[in-house]
Amino acid sequence: MPDIDFDKSMAFLGESQPYQWRLFILLSLVIVPIGFNGLSVVFFADTPAHRCRIPVEANLSAAWRNNSIPLERDQDSGAVAPSRCARYNLEALVGKERCSDGWEYDDSVYVSTIVTEWNLVCEDGWKTPLTSSINFGGVLAGSFISGQLSDRFGRKIVLFSAMTIHTAFYILQIFAPSWPVFAALHFVVGMSRVSTYISAFVLGMEVLSPHMRTAFSSLGACLFFAAGYMLMPLVAFLIRDWKSLLLGLSLPCCALLPLWWYIPESPRWLLSQGRIEEAELIIRNAAKMNKKQAPEIIFTSLQKKTYNICDLLRWGSLCWNSVNIAYFALSLNTSNLYGDPYSNCFLSALVEVPAYVLTWVMLRWWPRRLCLSATLILGGAVLLFIPFIPQKLAAIAVTLEMLGKFGAATAFTIVYAYTAELYPTVLRNTAVATCSMASRVGSIIAPYFIYLRSYWVSLPYVLMGTITALSGILSLLLPETHGLPLPETVEQMQVLGSKGVKKNDSLLSYG
Repeated sequence: MPDIDFDKSMAFLGESQPYQWRLFILLSLVIVPIGFNGLSVVFFADTPAHRCRIPVEANLSAAWRNNSIPLERDQDSGAVAPSRCARYNLEALVGKERCSDGWEYDDSVYVSTIVTEWNLVCEDGWKTPLTSSINFGGVLAGSFISGQLSDRFGRKIVLFSAMTIHTAFYILQIFAPSWPVFAALHFVVGMSRVSTYISAFVLGMEVLSPHMRTAFSSLGACLFFAAGYMLMPLVAFLIRDWKSLLLGLSLPCCALLPLWWYIPESPRWLLSQGRIEEAELIIRNAAKMNKKQAPEIIFTSLQKKTYNICDLLRWGSLCWNSVNIAYFALSLNTSNLYGDPYSNCFLSALVEVPAYVLTWVMLRWWPRRLCLSATLILGGAVLLFIPFIPQKLAAIAVTLEMLGKFGAATAFTIVYAYTAELYPTVLRNTAVATCSMASRVGSIIAPYFIYLRSYWVSLPYVLMGTITALSGILSLLLPETHGLPLPETVEQMQVLGSKGVKKNDSLLSYG
């Protein structure tokens, strides 16, 4: 049977009408909590300045107590400072020993973090970056599971199930009795967070009209994400205790759960499942809201065909890994930059706003390959300049890092929209989720890119810049989707090939 041209069938609703604007705003609001708490690990897992604790019962004079910590050269600044992980033997004050009585932490920036809660420093310092990596491991698992579930059971049910799980487990982290329990809960938080984002993003791409779709993928979803991201350091500045901070960051998630009664299922997905009557009911309700007359027959019958993730293995995929490494490593690095960590985090979020506005302009008028390539090369090139900046010009280095974040944020937005345009409705959520899952190798190792600064402070920038710029060049080999309707079936899908262009389908495809 002939395939349904969904955009053509929906043209009677108009382009920018009340129904489309309501969904645009509601789906964008769903994404605010993702920015609000997605990178909160920058604060609740930051490592304050610390030194070995000298117990009160140690019979030392004030002078000996002040000199009980040996001086060492700081790995970041190169300056001589008291050791963070050793003290002189308290019996003879000669020879060094480990901090057997725990640590004293500077509380001028944080009242508490998970680092101070469970002493994740020195020989246990590896647990701090592992906390972020475990969370991104959850993102990997969530990308795989949610994509399959969403294409099988629907976008809406997966979206709100993920929102509920995310809220519940985010709050449960507060009651974790130990770091392993916290890490396990943090895994589920990552899994549900990405499931929320991908389901909301794909739902918006499928229910909105072509021009609104472009705006949603850049100005809508991403600007609302940036708004939550910018609010996060403000809340963290006001709430310095990590448990209270997590509780405060979870509240917006709770407030959005009632949107279940206002956000419909994707009519595209319903059609792909052969549920034509349900799809038509949603469209007729939309027509009433837009004050449009719906035709007597909106969709003709079609034959349902089942696909699975194996169908994706034949098609080219986008190189998401370099985008993930650059974006998340630069985002997590804000606490290591020169200056106040709260201001740096806010600046890192603020720089995404013009990035998303530029993304909308590029997606509206530029070819996708050029958009992706240009932003990746820009982001990578500026990072490669950072090692040449003298330490006394730290402000210039921070500016270049923010430009790198600008390029990474722009590329991240483009890669999501590009993937949704490339893959068909029957596999779209699975496809976006699978590409996201494959890219999580990059986000999992991103915290350790920052850890490499302990060997050479510029090493993370050299590696990130090289990988990102090289990916920008290779992205020119991807197929083009600009100006084409979303494919509904695998047969219509755009694929990378070398035999030229076929014109026997409703979409251009590379064979």
